[in-house]
Amino acid sequence: MTFFRSNLYNTVICGAGPAGLMAACQLGKLTGGAGQILLLDKKEPWKEPIFCAEAVSTHRLNELWPIDESWVRGSISGIYFTSPKGYKAEFYSKDCGRLLDRSKFHHAIADACVESGVECRFDALVKNISYDGKLWHINVQVGNEVVSVSAESIIDATGPGCRLTRGVSCLDGLESGDIDLEPGIFAVAEGIEHKRDHIDLFYGSEFPGGYGWIFPRDGKEVNIGFVLAKDAKPGIPLRDKLKQFITNHYPEANVKAVYGGMIACGQSNKPMAKCGVFKAGDAASCVNPLSRSGIVEALLCGKLVAEAVHEWLNATDNESRARIESSVLDRWMAALGKSHLQIAKAKPGLAKVKDEQFDKAARRLSRLPREKQTLFRIFFAVLWSCPSLIWKMRSFLH
Repeated sequence: MTFFRSNLYNTVICGAGPAGLMAACQLGKLTGGAGQILLLDKKEPWKEPIFCAEAVSTHRLNELWPIDESWVRGSISGIYFTSPKGYKAEFYSKDCGRLLDRSKFHHAIADACVESGVECRFDALVKNISYDGKLWHINVQVGNEVVSVSAESIIDATGPGCRLTRGVSCLDGLESGDIDLEPGIFAVAEGIEHKRDHIDLFYGSEFPGGYGWIFPRDGKEVNIGFVLAKDAKPGIPLRDKLKQFITNHYPEANVKAVYGGMIACGQSNKPMAKCGVFKAGDAASCVNPLSRSGIVEALLCGKLVAEAVHEWLNATDNESRARIESSVLDRWMAALGKSHLQIAKAKPGLAKVKDEQFDKAARRLSRLPREKQTLFRIFFAVLWSCPSLIWKMRSFLH
């Protein structure tokens, strides 16, 4: 039985989240459809719920993938920063963000992958990989069968952690995707009063080291949840804590479904490519350490990695290929990695802000006209409510 078009590919991309989809599509375009590119995932990327609040910056997304309103739920024009006592600071900017329908968005990119000549299989679970010094061999389960394909290069976009590359000796020291794994959980719910064009973020000791949120979806449903620091000790299971949060603040809510998982919220200086294996997306720890945003970051990382892989495939000697591999981290650092490192340094300090300090800052800001409540002012209002943070965050302020 033939499962794939070939037994040998230039590149196999493992994982069809935004990073894997973007990398596959970009690589297909760069090769003019002539490259042997295979995109694998165990499921169709538009069929199962996505662990994400689906909000993105309008201009940053548009730079990477032109926005089509057919896969947009709505526009965001404001963010409420809510303190433990309920004081709200409001950042307002007309059309500053979009709420995506991730299923439709993923479907659109997958269609573009096919148009660019990529072979897509969304019923294929990558079991493991091995290297013979020249080619990578990928064992893939399709149904009840396990088959093997070979490739010159691999893009690992399988998500947080290093399941795919763990135990492969030649990949020791490669980015692990688990620098700062944090627990997150959310519910899709109805019956929660909210503004359709505003996000609500909650801060304080109720969410140690993290924050809570309400993201609008379709005018009726919301995404309500939270993320906590990796070393937080909530005392009860996350599902019970989420239920408690919803019951305490929104007793009329009707919870339709609950989802949870780990979010890779760190940034390291580890290499992102080695021996023809390239990390992308959450597998490369590309999530913003503080906001925990990752969609646009994954798209950008996938694009940068695809460009590097294209150069790598066209290189004629091992020295050139090694140089290209080492440049991937530099490319990411120049794009977002350097700022992520600074944010990661600041995060522990922000996690120590006390409830009364959040309340003090939010109360002061709530008295200002909306047009004066800029993100810069909101950030520094919190900072000045806790003077000890200034010294701790000095590296972030330069």
